[in-house]
Parts: sequence; structure tokens; C-alpha cells
Amino acid sequence: MSRKHPVTHDYRLVPAAAAVWTTAVAGLFVSWQAAAITGLAAGAVGLIAWRRAWWARTCAIALLVSGPLAAAWVGGHVLRAESHPLHLAANEGRTTTLTVELTTRPKGIRAAGFGGTQAGVENVVIRATANGAQLVLLAPADKWRDLLPGQKVTVKGSLAPPRGGDLASALLRVRGPPGDPQPPPVWQAWADELRDGLRQASTVLDDEEAGLLPALVVGDTEQMAPRIVEEFRTAGLSHLLAVSGANLAIVCGAVYLLTRRLGPRPAALAALAALVGFVILAGPEPSVLRAAVMGAVALVGLVLGRQRSAVPSLATAVVVLVLHDPALGGDPGFALSVVATAALVLVAPRWARALKRRGVPNGLAEAIVVPMAASLATAPLVAGLSGQVSLVSVVANLVAGPVVAPATVLGVLAAAVAPLSPWAAEVITRVAGPAVTWLIQVGRQAASVPGAAVGWPAGWAGAIALTAVTVVVVSLLRFKKTRTLVVAVLVGGFVVLVPMRVVAPVWPPDGWKVVSCDVGQGDALVLATDTADTAVLVDTGPDPGAVDRCLKTLGIKKIPLVVLTHLHADHIGGLDAVLTGRAVGAVAVGPLKEPAWAWREVGQRARARNVRVVEPKVGERFTLPGLELEVLGPRRPPVAQDENTTVNDYSLVLKAHTKAGRVLLTGDVELAGQAALLGERDLNAEVLKVPHHGSRYSLPAFLKAVRPRVALVSVGTGNRYGHPSPHVLDVLRTGGALVLRTDKDGDLAVLPGNRIVRRRRDGLGQVVQRALPDSRWHARTRMGAVADELLGDAVAARRAQTRFRLLHLRNARRRHTRRHVPGDDHARAAADEGRGPGGGVRPRRGARVRRRPADRAGHLARLPLQRAQGGSPVAATDRGVARERGTGRTTRRGRPAALPAHGLAQDGGDLPVSNAFSGRGRQDC
Repeated sequence: MSRKHPVTHDYRLVPAAAAVWTTAVAGLFVSWQAAAITGLAAGAVGLIAWRRAWWARTCAIALLVSGPLAAAWVGGHVLRAESHPLHLAANEGRTTTLTVELTTRPKGIRAAGFGGTQAGVENVVIRATANGAQLVLLAPADKWRDLLPGQKVTVKGSLAPPRGGDLASALLRVRGPPGDPQPPPVWQAWADELRDGLRQASTVLDDEEAGLLPALVVGDTEQMAPRIVEEFRTAGLSHLLAVSGANLAIVCGAVYLLTRRLGPRPAALAALAALVGFVILAGPEPSVLRAAVMGAVALVGLVLGRQRSAVPSLATAVVVLVLHDPALGGDPGFALSVVATAALVLVAPRWARALKRRGVPNGLAEAIVVPMAASLATAPLVAGLSGQVSLVSVVANLVAGPVVAPATVLGVLAAAVAPLSPWAAEVITRVAGPAVTWLIQVGRQAASVPGAAVGWPAGWAGAIALTAVTVVVVSLLRFKKTRTLVVAVLVGGFVVLVPMRVVAPVWPPDGWKVVSCDVGQGDALVLATDTADTAVLVDTGPDPGAVDRCLKTLGIKKIPLVVLTHLHADHIGGLDAVLTGRAVGAVAVGPLKEPAWAWREVGQRARARNVRVVEPKVGERFTLPGLELEVLGPRRPPVAQDENTTVNDYSLVLKAHTKAGRVLLTGDVELAGQAALLGERDLNAEVLKVPHHGSRYSLPAFLKAVRPRVALVSVGTGNRYGHPSPHVLDVLRTGGALVLRTDKDGDLAVLPGNRIVRRRRDGLGQVVQRALPDSRWHARTRMGAVADELLGDAVAARRAQTRFRLLHLRNARRRHTRRHVPGDDHARAAADEGRGPGGGVRPRRGARVRRRPADRAGHLARLPLQRAQGGSPVAATDRGVARERGTGRTTRRGRPAALPAHGLAQDGGDLPVSNAFSGRGRQDC
């Protein structure tokens, strides 16, 4: 039965909780002195408020006590961590052997994979304690994955300073396996058995559903597909993948609803038992304990009907948890839990009552409002962490909300019965399967909406900014006078911004023939056919989500051929996403089946989708409507060597004949592979996919033989491999190519007529650009970036020299006047005729002109930049540049004639350059 009057909450302990939390943040991110000052300042405010009766007596006293207590407690912990011997040893990078006790389960770090390194979890992070200090262990996943909290092990590794905002004294990089591991506590082993039972029971579902269900129930994301993680983040559903107070509220609320007919007290005991069982299932890690406290607060507020005590309980929980472990003050998960629980306590009951008044059943109403309130409240923090704001979050959570509670409850039930009856657990898992599938489809469809997420400043500034915006909007909506204005502004902004993001930047552009997808540090290139939804894909990039998003925006539903130039992780990582939901004819691979793990993975994924795997030969052609593919390489017999260079040189090399011109697809061929292609057949192409992401292992002769007008470099932002090489880019530009990079330009589309459309990474606009259309200009050699910069310096120096001379002559009479001296007429006459040092500039009579010495600035810079017109050599002089014969001033007695400096300054465009280093021929910059 709904209440007639709204519940009045008690906020007296909120200032104390805020003071403790702020003190912890100051100590973790600044210093222990900052923690002491912050806590004492809070205590002083409480003292003044108590003496002047600003607030209630309880509120002032709580702040007066908690401030100094937090200053002493947090400051002491931070000082102890900074002065521990392990922290001092970490600053020196020492190697040590320790006996540590694990406090958390190993958490995998997923790597995207590059070259022969397989994508997946390679290392794990574990928190531990040793000699009274907290440590963070970075260890190999295959040797440390199965350890449990409470185990004691001996480790050997190198120490390093920890990251900021933590109480860990050092980071220990472990290389080997754990030494002498002790058995874990019995209840930890039992909890691990329950989790294994849930994972095993989930295998009856499809791969994506099998990875999502454990994550939804206990936050186990180890088996989740990266594509699902990315889609949930874009759709604003990422809070479902972590254990939070919402999980516990759903489980305990469901138990209470099922047992409430027995009376309030038995129902409360049953809910408490479910809470303890859930903590055991998820493991007693700090995040789980934090969620347990927050879930208990939500249980008190929502289930037991004592909403007035919910806010004091939440504030008390914050004070107790932060004082118990000050590191929680800087943990983003802790902030998410507090904000989500506050939303469950303050916002969710009002929404639930509103739904009940409209006829929604009690359980369904709570199942809807719990995830929605949590997602909306945590949006600023999520934006600060991820650097983006999901515009579809509200709708996605509204659609996904009704199935979150059934899936969570069924997952917990399956984990509970798995040790007793695996068959029953599988049946329960199958029942939960449709709900999990629904969540995946909601996240996928929401993430595929154009403009589903917009960029937002990351970090604390972004979170605070979005919080302020949200508070202002919500506050204005509460008043009738401003409500209409706010709604009008929001609707107007929606009407203006949505077309700018979705309609104005039309993507894909009409008539596109080649698109280089922005997939990070990897390759994925789409070749269009004359059929609207059909294209050939060359390589799939390292990330399933990136290539899937690119194909969706292009509207590709049928792929007759997927070409994997070679079996490196950054070229095959997205194959599973390409094969899912699309009609694929065949997968083409090269002759070298290395690395072995990649060949097995490609075969398994192709067989699972009933797709053929073919091996094209050199000279073979694939003809499609509007597209023809010709296999050019590799031109050597395969050698089974699992080395990156060998695998790269055996990449499939294709030439595509499209309506936008010839496209040379080079994979990752390096020096040997490129040398084998030289001289075999015509390599000339209008568009070049630059080999190996622009690596420095490229032959200038090979790039010169291709002579592309457009060079596409598929490369990841801030990669640690140094791609692309500035030297390679300089060679391409010297040859007249327009160089475009996916890390800076985003998705790149090539259209007929030498048109290129660049789609910015933030999706806010496009840039249309043309390559060089003149073949005669294209055939010439142009200056590269380094030479162009030197030329600019030389021209600037000569312009400055000429400008100063003219100014000096113009103002000479005013600054340096003297009386006329007899005998100056001869010098004046020589100057009038141009024979004097003034050259032909006649100073006013009676003025003495100080002649500056010839300025040699830029002389060295001009040496490699001398211009050739008609093939005549150019020499540098003190006054400019001189030409021996041909155009310009005539020479006398075999000496070069002087060309004024302003002549060089006026003619500063890009022109062909001669080889000034050797004195003859041409040279590629």
C-alpha cells in the first residue's frame, strides 16, 4: 500500500560522511599533509556550527568528531604507505623475494593482440599484503589465474612505484609461478566451486550469452566477448557487468518478496541469509564487501519499509568503510556504489510508487526502477571514467530493466544448485537464456544507433561538469515557470544536434568504392561492389567491435570473400564479429599457416559458421560485379617459421580494380616481401594501402614503383611501435601522394574522381578532399616535409633581410643626417646608376646610408633546396641564388648571375627539386 505523504529523510550524518570521504581523497591524491588539513578544517566547521547553532546539534557534533578522526586515521595510513621500506625500494627498482597473502582474486588484463601475440588475458592483477604493506602484483595469467584470496605464496620479482590514488606501497612485477602456495580457506574454496558451477552451466548457451551471465550475476567478466563490453559501454549498460548494490538489492528483494507471507521478521532473516550467500558466491573482495554494505542499506530502505533510516545508514556505511580502508575513497567503484545506492534510496522509491499508482505490479515496478535509477545517477561518473556520454542510456535501461532481475535471480539459483545437480543448473540456465539474449540485443541495437554516444571531458573535471549540468536541469524542471523553457531548450538542442551528427555527415558517402576502417592498430579495408549491401573485406582488425561497427555503418550484409592477408592478431581479431549476422562466402588465407594458434582459431570460427577456407594462388583472379581482385604475392615458397618478419613477408598481396582506380593491398610485407614483388609485374596503383601500418621497413624503390596518388595508413592512436615512420611518410609525399591516416582522419572513403571523404573520429563532421588530378604534376618529384620546412626557413630569412634593408634606406635621412661633404657627387652618381653597393636604390640627398654586410642567414638551408627549371643547375651566392644558363639574368665570364632574394621569396611554392647533395640526378626525400 502506497503512502499518502512523502517520506522525510534524515540528512544529519551526510556532512560527516562527506568530510571523511573528502579527507581520504585529499590524502590519496595529494599527500598526508593535505588529509590532515582537510580533516581539521572539517572539524573546525563542525565546531563553529555547533557553537553558533547553524545546524542540528547531532549534525555539528558528528562533523566535529569525524573530521579530526579522519585526519589522523587517513593521514597515518598514507604516511605509513609512503615511508614503508618497500616503497623506498620500489623507487630504486630493486628485486626482492617476499611471502605475501592474497586479498583479492586475480583480475585479468585483456590485451588487444598485435603481430604473433594472441589477443586475450595475458596478465592478472592481484592485491596482497606483505610485512604490513599493501602490494599490487602483476603476474602471468596462466600461472596465477587459479589462486584464491587468503592463500599465502612466495613471490620473486622487481619492485616499481605504484600509481597515484592508492595505499599500495609498491607494484611487484612477477615473472614466474607462485612459490609454495598454501591452501585457501574452506569457505573460499566452496565459493570458487559455486562460481565454477555457474560458468560450467552457462556453457549450454551460446558463447556471448555464456560470457554475459556470470558477469551479470557475480561480476565475472573473464569469459566475456570484447564486442559485448564495448556495446554495453556505448549503450550505457556497463553498470550491469559489475557487482553493485543493485545486484544485492535484486537478490535480497526477490527473496523478501517470496517470503513476505511468513511475516516481516522471517522475510528479513531470509533476505539477510541471501545477502550472506551472495557475498560468499561473489567472494569477500573489497568491491564485493562494499556492494554488500550498500545492498544492505538498499534492503533497509526498500524492502523493510524504513526509508527514513536509509540515508543515515548510507552515511554511516561511508564513514565506516572509508575509515576501515581509506583506499576506497579514491576507488571509482566505491563512488559508483555510493551514488547508485543513494539513487536506490532516494529516487527509486518515488519512481516505484509512481508506477504502482499506474497499475504496474509491485515486483515489476521495482525491477524497472532499480537499474534505471542506478544508471542515471552514475552517468556523470561513467562519463568521467570513459570520456563519453551515452545518449541512449535511458531508453536502453528502460528496455533492458524488466529482464535484469529475472536473469540475476536465475543465475544465482543456478550457481547455488550446480554443486548438487549440474543437470538442474543447466536447465535453470536455459530458462535464463532468453533474458540474457534480450540484454545482448538491447545493447547491440542501442550501440548501433548513429550518435549513440558523444565525447565528454574525461577525469574529475568531466564528472563534475556533467553533474552540474544534470543538477541545473533537474532543478529547473521542478519549477513550472522554467519547466517550459528547459523543455524547449532540450528539444531545440535535440533538433539541431541530432541532424548535425546523423543527417549532415552522410556516411557512407554516395558512390564509395574503398573504405579504410578505423579499427585501431590493425587493418580492415572494405571494397565495394555494384551491389548495395555486398563488399569484399580485407583483414578484420584486432577488435571485433571496431570492424563490426564499421561494417554496420556501411550497410554491409553480404561478404563474398574475406581476405586475411596473414594470420597476425591485428588482422584476424575481428573475424568472429564479421562472421556473425552476415552472409560470408569464403575466407581466403595465405600459404603460411603461422602462428599455429591463429590458424586453429580461424579454422574453428569458419567451421562454426559453415564458411569455406580457401588459399588463393599467385595469378588467380576473383571477379565480382564492379570489382576484380588479382593475387600478386607472395612470390616465394612458404617457410614454416613462426617469426613476425617471416609471417609479414608472406602476406597476401592483392591488386583490386575498382571504379575509383587500382588499389594495391599489401598486408604487412616488409623488405624481403617488397623486394620480391619488384620487377615481377606492374605495381602502379592509384591507391596504396601502406605496408605494415607505415613501418620503417619499407623500400623507397617499392613505394616509387607503386606511385600512388592516395596512400592509406591504418594505424592506432598513440601506438608504442612508432607507426607510421616519418621517413616513409616523407617518401610518399615526395612522390606526390596524398597521405591519410586513420588515427588522425578516422574512417577513409575513396570515391571516383580522386575524391576522398574523411570521417572524423567523433562523428561530428566530414572533410572532402581531392588527390592530385594532374598526372604530369604527379610524375614529378616534390619536396618532403623536412625539405619544405628548410625552404620555409630560408624564404623567411631572405624576406626579413630584404624588408630590413628597405626600411633602413627609407628612414636613413631621418636617423642619420649629416652636412653635405664635397666629393660625394661621384658616389651618389654611382648609386643612381646601380653600380654602387646600394644596387639602384637612391637615397635622398644629404643622407648618409650605412651599408649592412651581406646577410648569410639561410645560406646552408638553401643548399639542399636549390631549384631546377629546365634542368639548369643553381648555385648559392651571398646575395641569393644564381643560375648558370637559361632563364634569368645572363651570365658573364662563366660566373653565375645573381638572383635577388625577393625573387626566391616570391616563388616559394612546391616545385621539383634537384639532387643538391650529389650535384646531379634526382633524390627522394
